[in-house]
Amino acid sequence: GAMGGSASLIPRDLLGEYQELTFLSKQEILLAYKRFSELLPKEERENACSARVPKSQILTLPELRANPFQHRICHVFSTSETKDDSMSFEDFLDMLSVFSDSATSDIKSHYAFRIFDFDDDGTLDRKDLEQLVNCLTGQGEESRLSSAEMEQLIQNILEESDIDKDGTINLSEFQHVVSRSPDFASSFKIVL
Repeated sequence: GAMGGSASLIPRDLLGEYQELTFLSKQEILLAYKRFSELLPKEERENACSARVPKSQILTLPELRANPFQHRICHVFSTSETKDDSMSFEDFLDMLSVFSDSATSDIKSHYAFRIFDFDDDGTLDRKDLEQLVNCLTGQGEESRLSSAEMEQLIQNILEESDIDKDGTINLSEFQHVVSRSPDFASSFKIVL
């Protein structure tokens, strides 16, 4: 059928491997492949398995366009040597896998933590939390919090989450908080 063309570009053994390594079904992987190759210039589509899509293209996906953490998501899932946040097909699959309904909440919270850790230092400190809140409330003048409101909110977050009281939230503290909020996993997803 008409679909045969694009599907046959993923070698069968790779397709099996992608199913093993992700939370995605065969259908989802093929759909992801189609979406990924559509982000490439026509002449590169033949070799989509080995091509990289620039971040600017990844951000055109409607699912990411509306996501306040779009830049961090590209950053965390990109394996680019040059740190340009471009994505290979495997990076793209990893991202979709973590955001899929089938991913465990442990996996989701692990990646959420990395996405919220703006300075990549392995903990969420006040600065990370401030950026997190700014992403969530939007940068518009009318939606921005006053510094007093921001201070109060960060206090509240730390009181709730910072179990060892060192002023930062580490991964296990974050996962503890997430385990108590049942709607977390459902808010952390991208459906293609």
